[in-house]
Amino acid sequence: MPSQNAIVPTALISQKIFFVRETRIMLDADLAQLYGVATKNLNKAVKRNANRFPADFMFQLSPKEVDSLRFQFGTSNEARGGRRYAPYAFTEQGVAMLSSVLRSSRAVQVNVAIMRTFVRLREMLSTHEELRRKIDAMEKRYDARFQAVFQTIRQMLETPVPSKKPIGFHTRLSHHAKSSKPANTTLNRTK
Repeated sequence: MPSQNAIVPTALISQKIFFVRETRIMLDADLAQLYGVATKNLNKAVKRNANRFPADFMFQLSPKEVDSLRFQFGTSNEARGGRRYAPYAFTEQGVAMLSSVLRSSRAVQVNVAIMRTFVRLREMLSTHEELRRKIDAMEKRYDARFQAVFQTIRQMLETPVPSKKPIGFHTRLSHHAKSSKPANTTLNRTK
């Protein structure tokens, strides 16, 4: 159970998780900020332990991916003093491996908070997928039931309604109005 006074708020961590190459990742600069170290030092520690970070744990973003993310979170342009190289992206497993490279107590606490955030995201996504499947099933089930209702309504509309014999008083005025002779205005009662 996460504590109420976590070292890093879950909301802050969630904002720093991106979806690249069909996987959730965190950038080296964001991780360094959370761990309280310089990005340069984080990357040095990772390079010293390169065997712990295979391609499915960490990769460097392509220029196209950097441009795509720049629109999402507004990184600085290298012409204005920003990064000179593409950032490294760490998958969930890569973030977990960082705790063995960065051994400070803060790094351990931050790593626990990050892992909990990844787990919550995974739970939320599975819940949404399950909800989508239930809605699809309901649509199929109720579509069949509504088809029966619509067929019944169509049958009711297509069945001719027999004309009814008019009831009430009728005047001969309407019959005589067609002829040019003046009509007798007496009312007749129809049975």
